[in-house]
Amino acid sequence: MEKFMAFMDKYISPYAAKLGAQRHLVAVRDAFVAMIPLTIIGSLATLINNAPIKALNSFLAENTFGQKIKELNGDIWFGTLAIMTLLLVIGVSYNLAKSYEENGLQASMIATSIFVLLIPQVASIAVEGASNVEAWGLIGVAYLGTGALFTAIIIGILSTEVFIRLGKVKQLVVKMTEGVPPAVSRSFAKLLPGMLTVVIFAIAGLLIRVVADGQFLTDLINKYLGIPLSNITDTLPSAILIAFFIHGLWFVGLHGANIALPFTGTMFTNLGAQNAEMIQNGAPLDQLHVLAGPFFDAFIFMGGSGVIIGLLIAIAIAGKRRRDMLALGLAPSIFNISEPVIFGLPIVLNPIFGIPFVIAPIVTTIISYLSISLGLVHPVIMANMPWTTPPILGGFMATGHWSGAALCIVNIAVSILIYLPFVVMAEKMDAKKMGIDQAA
Repeated sequence: MEKFMAFMDKYISPYAAKLGAQRHLVAVRDAFVAMIPLTIIGSLATLINNAPIKALNSFLAENTFGQKIKELNGDIWFGTLAIMTLLLVIGVSYNLAKSYEENGLQASMIATSIFVLLIPQVASIAVEGASNVEAWGLIGVAYLGTGALFTAIIIGILSTEVFIRLGKVKQLVVKMTEGVPPAVSRSFAKLLPGMLTVVIFAIAGLLIRVVADGQFLTDLINKYLGIPLSNITDTLPSAILIAFFIHGLWFVGLHGANIALPFTGTMFTNLGAQNAEMIQNGAPLDQLHVLAGPFFDAFIFMGGSGVIIGLLIAIAIAGKRRRDMLALGLAPSIFNISEPVIFGLPIVLNPIFGIPFVIAPIVTTIISYLSISLGLVHPVIMANMPWTTPPILGGFMATGHWSGAALCIVNIAVSILIYLPFVVMAEKMDAKKMGIDQAA
């Protein structure tokens, strides 16, 4: 174990810490975090409109007031999840510019302009009594919603980097006289860099369409990056790998969920929003993604990372010498805050509790993935939900179905069974140690 810990300290921990602090990944992470209120309300609106509850569906379809509620929820979806990409490009560029201590508002405006000019300006509309007509000045929802998240991240990062670097070229900086207000002076200082950035990306977009036979940047990114990554992510091996990665980092004292968020947040939010959109359009359940949206928050991070709620129940059953952890960690764990237990027990660098801390989420991940993929549990139909949602309730909210809550109960029971032998082992080791100390 000492050799393993030395290996982790030397080769894993330093690089994981650097990865978690990398400015571009932090910008993406913070952009997704800023979007949480919007993705949650959009997901809830979608859930209400499409919950598998017959009485609710009849009310929304047949009652006049219910129809207005359904229309309202549709408006909320359109103003949140349907324009998620536009919100993301603003957030990524703003946060990245601020990390360089540059004008985040100006950078996000430029990035948004570039994003819009790189998507199709013509859409096909249906005309009664005639074939579809191509109309200019329309933007398809597919280019603003989940289908362009990777484009938003790439444009947000690249446009901001170009803008900031051009802004450091002295010959491009416009200096105003001393009497000009500071806000105006700052804007004009980056006038030429901002203009050049837009022109550079406009030319690049035109060249891409010429070379790619009329295809736009978003189409190419989805074809060669977005769709393959989504297919790879929504698999059981990927789910297991993510669970192991997050909890392995926690074991060495690093916030695994936050470090993984730039990757998991992008993919899970994307797949969850796709599920919400497919449900909105009446797609059958078997076409929905499994590893999507708040999958981990609902079924794995119950009580916090490591299915900590299972550990606390195991301590309540067999951990006589650790009952103080119930007072310390039970209330926070109801809202999925696990740090008091992870660092207070401790779990960090403690193989007795670290082993089940990694095993329990892996086993519950396998159970959850297979239960949904086999049709035993309703799939996740939300793009996001509050990570502080209490266990069991989170499963119901994520799926809109009682089977989601039932899966949470099964996972908690399994986690208790995994933690119990280790709690008993720790109790026996403590008793033996106390006996030796008393004998000495």
